[in-house]
Amino acid sequence: MNKNPNQIKDVQPIRSKQKIEDMKWSLRRHCKERDHILFLIGINTGLRVGDLLKLKTKDLRRKKKVTILEGKTNKARLINLSNIYEEVQEYIKINDSEWMFPSRKGDKTISTVQAYRQLNKASDMVDMPDGIGTHTLRKTFGYWFYKQTKDVAQLQNILNHTHPRITLDYIGITDEEIENSLNNFVL
Repeated sequence: MNKNPNQIKDVQPIRSKQKIEDMKWSLRRHCKERDHILFLIGINTGLRVGDLLKLKTKDLRRKKKVTILEGKTNKARLINLSNIYEEVQEYIKINDSEWMFPSRKGDKTISTVQAYRQLNKASDMVDMPDGIGTHTLRKTFGYWFYKQTKDVAQLQNILNHTHPRITLDYIGITDEEIENSLNNFVL
């Protein structure tokens, strides 16, 4: 299948913890540790890929929390890495670039297109559905945060959305709830 990163498609969150583990395994096995850490930070923080790619090694070295300025909203955002601190620090030890996600082409970061390619390469290896893209990371964070906390207001604030409905639509909760309601509906 020819996947085009410039093609507009509605990507969904990864709704299965087993599929998340499969992706972690695939990224480590078929891609680079860089790509695994990108995925890990993405699904645990909800940052947009553009913001992830701007991270520098010095920004995260020996830090469990870091404040960044989001590119799209231009708002400050506190990122908590406590739950993945050890993995991030181990990666920093082997990463000799100033960038967290360095490109092989010079002293710069990988592009969003390259991030997309690596995610799709890994997803192909574990038979993920076609709906994976760079926003899958952010949506996966939102989906699982909501599933664990049921706090749409806090998630709306984290994702910098203007309305709870936008947040629920974004993470695919409304579609899932409708589907579950229809599965149990009978006359």
